[in-house]
Amino acid sequence: MIDFSLQLTDEQILLKPMESEDFDEISKLTQDPATWFYFTSDLSNLEVLRNWIDSAVIDRKNKKRLAFVIIEKVSGKIIGSTSFGNYSERDKRIEIGWTWLGKDFQGNGYNTQAKELLLNYCFEVLELERVEAKTDVLNKAARKSLLKSGFTEEGILRSHTLMTNNRRRDTIYFSVLKSEYFA
Repeated sequence: MIDFSLQLTDEQILLKPMESEDFDEISKLTQDPATWFYFTSDLSNLEVLRNWIDSAVIDRKNKKRLAFVIIEKVSGKIIGSTSFGNYSERDKRIEIGWTWLGKDFQGNGYNTQAKELLLNYCFEVLELERVEAKTDVLNKAARKSLLKSGFTEEGILRSHTLMTNNRRRDTIYFSVLKSEYFA
């Protein structure tokens, strides 16, 4: 069972559950609309961002999804977010995702570090057999990051998800199995 007060950390980052009080700091990172082209919500819109954070907090209280803020330890600042969701204890699987980093923090390895913290928790603590992720088939950076973190591309669902800019994305699914991750 997931600990919904869970914090995960390494030398450079801390993942801690998102709180409503994080809005002001998060809003400083989300102002560029171009950042949200591959995301399901345009978080540059402050009303959309407030609803997104409130939904994440409610989902945590209802033990449906655990959204984290990613904190850079050196500065103590929030640099992005990632989440656990779609947990199936019976099937020994979970999805990680909903991940984004502020523009100034992209390309510094923080995304890979966050995924490593999440994957280690999934496989070592929760003893899951499978971790899943998905993204827009057009999002080359996210696909590359998932492959770098040990995921395998599995398949594409066409016209699967409504996105920002009034478009529908083809969603590509990824997974990593415990046996592959520790091989």
